[in-house]
Amino acid sequence: MLPPLKPIPIKERMSIVFVEKGEIDVVDGAFVVVDQQGFRVRPVLTHIPVGGVACIMLEPGTRVSHMAAALAARVGTLLVWVGEAGVRLYSSGQPGGARADRLLYQARLALDDALRLKVVRKMYALRFGEEPPARRSLEQLRGIEGARVKRTYQLLAHKFGVKWTGRAYNPEDWDVSDLPNRCLSSATAALYGVTEAAVLAAGYAPAVGFIHTGKPLSFVYDVADIYKFDTVVPTAFQVAASNPPKPEQAVRLACRDIFRKTKLLERIIPDIEEILAAGEIPRPEAPEESVAPAITNPKSLGDAGHRA
Repeated sequence: MLPPLKPIPIKERMSIVFVEKGEIDVVDGAFVVVDQQGFRVRPVLTHIPVGGVACIMLEPGTRVSHMAAALAARVGTLLVWVGEAGVRLYSSGQPGGARADRLLYQARLALDDALRLKVVRKMYALRFGEEPPARRSLEQLRGIEGARVKRTYQLLAHKFGVKWTGRAYNPEDWDVSDLPNRCLSSATAALYGVTEAAVLAAGYAPAVGFIHTGKPLSFVYDVADIYKFDTVVPTAFQVAASNPPKPEQAVRLACRDIFRKTKLLERIIPDIEEILAAGEIPRPEAPEESVAPAITNPKSLGDAGHRA
């Protein structure tokens, strides 16, 4: 008899897989995409190593069976239902989630203004490679960030010879955006998917952010911004400069390669821990009167947020 399935750590997985059309199911124990289109004698099965993928993005034209969703949850793989080119997010199948100790730790850091500012300063230091100016409020740091980001977009556009009029896109009308903005939107969507999978695997809450607030993925945006201009933004401008016939597909392939080249999945969870440690407070201990689970979970091979 085969041993029970267990999640493997995020750092050992491939980053992301997009599925555009097909029925996702479990056939003979394998996670597959079933293509029944055309006049074939039998459907074509494309196997996906679900336990070795951090995030699977499901675009319009996909259907998912209950068995497939259950298998993905069991092995800790994030399923994300998205719109065309992966830009608009409709829903996600959470494979793990915030552990009580880590959620309380994250919430305490976010709710205390002084602790929150320490975490934000650490995020800026990691993102820009230098300490932010001293004695600056959160609003002032946001203003400094906005100016640097705007300038970085301009420099990258000039470097790759791309006409740039500013960052703007309409998720309700994808085709109205120009090519550079469509490439950037596709690239950042891929980065957000991978980052959300890592945040969940680490046991933290995607909604409890420090710079971004009030959104379901605020913390995901905080963490993803650290890597954005070292990975997906230059990649998007490079693809836009080549003007490929299928820019969204070209961006996905390029993002997959840059994630592997930069070893992004190995970096995200350790960086999250380093960022939160900047608050300089210990994780809360369980109260003495707390009741332990009657049946303890077996030890998992995966990360802290994965279900055992």
